[in-house]
Amino acid sequence: MKKYHEVEAVQFQDEKIRVRIDGEEHEFELSTISEKLSNASEIERTKYQISPSGYGIHWPLIDEDLSIDGLIGIQHSHYSHSNIKKAVSNLN
Repeated sequence: MKKYHEVEAVQFQDEKIRVRIDGEEHEFELSTISEKLSNASEIERTKYQISPSGYGIHWPLIDEDLSIDGLIGIQHSHYSHSNIKKAVSNLN
């Protein structure tokens, strides 16, 4: 299984969530990333599951999912490196 990110230390403080992703601390305003989390109780917020691949975080009590790439603003291409290389070589 491909490991997308190392996700740890999910913490809530007031209306913010702090997450350590790939060794770096990130902090987000709940109101900007999830209405469900913003309105959730402390118990609902603390019952979460990090996907084994590090792709996202799931809160089963409120049925909410956040992708790590979405949080930190990463977009992955649907093309593999070899396909891009092949397409570029065909242009020449």
